[in-house]
Amino acid sequence: MPQIQNEHPTLWIKSTKSESLKGKTIVLAVTGSIAAVRTVELAREFIRRGAEVYAVMSEAAGWIINPMALHYATGNEVITEITGKVEHVEFFGNLGRADLLLIAPATANTLGKIAAGIDDTPVTTFATTAIGAGKPVMIVPAMHEDMYNHPAVMENIEKMKSWGISFIGPRIEEGIAKIAGNDEIVLEVEREIGKKTLCGKKILITSGSTAEPIDPIRILTNRASGKTGNELALEAYRRGAEVTIVHRNKLGVTGINEIHVETADQMTDAVLGELAKGYDVLISSAAIADYTLDASKQKIKSGDSGLELSFRNTRKLIKEARQAYPQVKIVGFKAEAGVDKEELVKRAKQTLESSGLDMIVANEVSKEGMGTVNNSITILYSNDRDNISIEGSKTLIANFLMDEITGLLTSKGEI
Repeated sequence: MPQIQNEHPTLWIKSTKSESLKGKTIVLAVTGSIAAVRTVELAREFIRRGAEVYAVMSEAAGWIINPMALHYATGNEVITEITGKVEHVEFFGNLGRADLLLIAPATANTLGKIAAGIDDTPVTTFATTAIGAGKPVMIVPAMHEDMYNHPAVMENIEKMKSWGISFIGPRIEEGIAKIAGNDEIVLEVEREIGKKTLCGKKILITSGSTAEPIDPIRILTNRASGKTGNELALEAYRRGAEVTIVHRNKLGVTGINEIHVETADQMTDAVLGELAKGYDVLISSAAIADYTLDASKQKIKSGDSGLELSFRNTRKLIKEARQAYPQVKIVGFKAEAGVDKEELVKRAKQTLESSGLDMIVANEVSKEGMGTVNNSITILYSNDRDNISIEGSKTLIANFLMDEITGLLTSKGEI
């Protein structure tokens, strides 16, 4: 990437993962928890998504991590004291230039001071200013579990939540209220200050493969990994949507509702049940089995005579969803193998029209797509818009698809 004159060399990673935080300024406030050692990489992850990051540290934080480490991590001088520059006002006064104050890690001591309006460290002074100015504040607690469970700490957290302050974590493990993982922190920050194009929208996603039982041990399934569905769920969540994903995998994101199913029949029932609750769009990215069978209640014995199985067709999820909920926007996926681009598009168009879809994503999976990191897709639309082809990582593709789905939801069907 091109280097900017006088730019700190460690900032050459800027926007290398995405631009979800491009143009945003984050102040990372660090207090005296051992989890402070995690903040170097956390700051780097924000920069990799386009953010400008500044660090402010309490004196106790400096006993855990040297300010030079955060200078390196952010590319900016670290604020360890309030000076005549009135740094807290520069960033979080009414005309301040920061978009978010992220206090990570936050000790029980710091939580108590913020809740009481005490500002005797640079971190608490920043917090008092940001809260008073109505600027976004997010807190990531980290302490021993017994400290976290103290009634006063619980009351302080609830008090600050009532002020509109968001909390991320903690994870309770090994008797410790551990700092949330960096991936979780970054995702919640993206949702807080990133694109909010899907706020108020409810999105239902099917993902991965289904599994049809042959007997209590064996199953009939396919190669779909669910990576595309996961990335779509994450991207929708970043943009502020209420997201539910139906699959047989595990995403493990606190804010995303997961419904676990195994069979095609279970997935269809789960989707129809969810749609009854009112959704704006169904994204059917799962590779649902086309065939099922009556499973044996006991393990089928192996032998030399071979095995014959009798299959029957599964229900068609999209067909049932369209009939039951004609108002819901539906995005389908069409996977083919061993066909050229022209035939792929032809088959996808037939499915688009016959199933009453608003949009369909087609890909030829004999070389890549199922279980791979990258993919190559073609998007077809229900109106006269030209097809679009795109290739790259599934993260990039999910970002692009969510732009298109946002258009589908915000322009009365004209995308």
